[in-house]
Amino acid sequence: MENFKATVVAPEYPPQIKHKVIFETFDTLNPGEDMLLINDHDPKPLFFQFQIERPNKFTWEYLEQGPETFRVKIGRV
Repeated sequence: MENFKATVVAPEYPPQIKHKVIFETFDTLNPGEDMLLINDHDPKPLFFQFQIERPNKFTWEYLEQGPETFRVKIGRV
């Protein structure tokens, strides 16, 4: 079983603050730590935002790819 420092269940947040919460959570991670993102759709746009805002500082691994639930392990490099 995975050991995550934090979990964000994105559908629990209003759309206008989802990405803010995810990035704030990511920023609490130390190098080598992971967070779990759970979402109700593919968070691919968030991946691209990570590439722009946190280049070379994260890893991204799908643990589950829908159709109803997407689980992504996001790690701090």
